[in-house]
Amino acid sequence: MPTISIFKDDLESLLDSRRAGAVSIDQIEEWLMLVKGELKGHNAETGELRVELQDSNRPDLWCCEGIARQIRIKQQGKLRAYPFLSKQSKPTQRVIVGAGMERVRPYVAACTAKGYRVTKEGLAQLIQTQEKLADIFGHKRKTVSIGIYQLQKIAFPVTYELVKPDEARFTPLGMETVMTLSEILMVHPKGLEHGRILAGHSRLPILRDAKRQPLSFPPIINSREIGEVRVGDDELFVEVTGTDLAMVVLTLNIFAVNLADRGAMIEPVAVQYPHKTPLGRQVVTPQDLGKPRSIRIETIERALGQALGGKTVTQALKTYGYDVSAGKSAVKAKLPPYRQDLMHEMDVVEDVAMSCGYGSFAPEMPAQFTVGGLSRIEQTSDRARELMVGLGFQEIISNILGSPESYSTAMRLDGTGWGKMVEVDNAMAVTFSALRQWMLPSLLRVEAASNRAFYPHRLFEAGDVAIPDPAHELGSRTDTVLGAVLAHATAHFSEIHSCLDVLFYHLGQEYSLEPVQHPSFLEGRAGHIIVAGKPVGVIGEVHPEVLERWQIAVPVVSFDVNLSQLTDRA
Repeated sequence: MPTISIFKDDLESLLDSRRAGAVSIDQIEEWLMLVKGELKGHNAETGELRVELQDSNRPDLWCCEGIARQIRIKQQGKLRAYPFLSKQSKPTQRVIVGAGMERVRPYVAACTAKGYRVTKEGLAQLIQTQEKLADIFGHKRKTVSIGIYQLQKIAFPVTYELVKPDEARFTPLGMETVMTLSEILMVHPKGLEHGRILAGHSRLPILRDAKRQPLSFPPIINSREIGEVRVGDDELFVEVTGTDLAMVVLTLNIFAVNLADRGAMIEPVAVQYPHKTPLGRQVVTPQDLGKPRSIRIETIERALGQALGGKTVTQALKTYGYDVSAGKSAVKAKLPPYRQDLMHEMDVVEDVAMSCGYGSFAPEMPAQFTVGGLSRIEQTSDRARELMVGLGFQEIISNILGSPESYSTAMRLDGTGWGKMVEVDNAMAVTFSALRQWMLPSLLRVEAASNRAFYPHRLFEAGDVAIPDPAHELGSRTDTVLGAVLAHATAHFSEIHSCLDVLFYHLGQEYSLEPVQHPSFLEGRAGHIIVAGKPVGVIGEVHPEVLERWQIAVPVVSFDVNLSQLTDRA
């Protein structure tokens, strides 16, 4: 979860506090509940506050301005107006998108901000917000990256176009030397870190003004001459580039309202595309992309377990920033323009609960007293863990979430039934966009990172996997699976088979093996583990191509046993 640094005096000024130091730390901790934040540290000398935010779907809160805004809305009872987001705003400046950008980095959004003189604290927040949004929300700049510039040095219109790697040159931030784009990718730290985003493209993106001055090389680095914002600057140009238009516009909206909250006058910019986009050929940004959604009051009351009524629900949403109107049985709610995290009715329910305050709900004591105990599957998995430790294996605990590349491509399972998995909708990062369907990829990830440890390596994990199952009401089921790997220079099938034999003996289970063709294992060296005539797992020698993809240099043998199925058949 994001952890950010803010300053108490800066927060108080954004909250329109009359007197510095008037807000206590206890009061701030209470307010942080509105943003699902937790105070992790306070430096009394500098006033620095370290805040951990528990909501990864609210990038607008990853800054001092966003936290202050949410608190201020609650205090004032409604969201302040942002006139630059109305459709009546007429842009005076333009960004022109060149041909071919749709193949590399297609979208850009921009605005100007005048009248706010950048302070030390404000600059720190600009930089922090830029980094957090680009790294976390923007998937390490792949989907979204942000540039901020000194407006007075820019001649409009700005052009966003493709050039040959050695055609454009400028002095990048952090350097003293003029470099071409290809040199930036080879030498500059940001080029080395993010250059993979542009790998395989013969032409690279650049932002230039009407005088052909380079503003930046998105998503890598800004020009030092124009793109180095300093304390005291009072005219800024903000641009966002990326591969997802909605995310690009949302990111710009966040920066625009942040600067407006600090006193800047925001002027929209018209972006002209050579092709149609989901928002048209000319897109004026910032832009409110929100749409109202109707939610039944009964749904909210049932989820919260308390009768609230339309008036209370409307007021709660209004004081949390929503544009809301109430009917007899439902409310029509629209998120503020700096949010796009309404994916389910329960998201609205949660905001109602936070706005009302969890302390306002009457506690309900359990009507029955029950004694808890371990389920059969937990008893089986605990016993299996004890046996694996006794066999000399070391337990690991890994995340059920991962990437399709790890769970399928790296395992040679693409296009096969073995590679089917449950994928996450609206994932914040590709690396956590799927649920593992078996245990071996998780074990190989650890093995790949353990090449400096003395061999042999004996690893196991007993945990949950998500298996696609059309017969299940949700389309998938969650099973507990035990996976184990042996890795060393002479690892072979018989060795892992003997471990499986001991495990099943002490679990009191009889099994047999049947040959199976499995893409992740060597042909003729893999088998189904059969119990009561049905497969409950797989065992085999891992295919060399799989080992190469994981960059594992020694042979690996493995088994995967579905403990849930084993328990059901016991």
